[in-house]
Amino acid sequence: MSASGNAMFEMRLADDQIKVLEENFTKVSKHPDETTLMLIAAECGLSEEETAKWFRMRNAQWRKAEGLPAELGSVKD
Repeated sequence: MSASGNAMFEMRLADDQIKVLEENFTKVSKHPDETTLMLIAAECGLSEEETAKWFRMRNAQWRKAEGLPAELGSVKD
């Protein structure tokens, strides 16, 4: 993470991209499968790699806020 503690915003996403990503994170899945990730990426105009990176960072942020371990595996979401 960056010094500001929020590396997610280093990706320089537009407000509309963030809105789509956040809506999918909260309403669809915190861990989208490959097909869903591809569709989200297309909707946002991002690569699948960029979209996957955003979800990894957002999950880490969510887990920290929830007081869960930083990595998935020991506690199920």
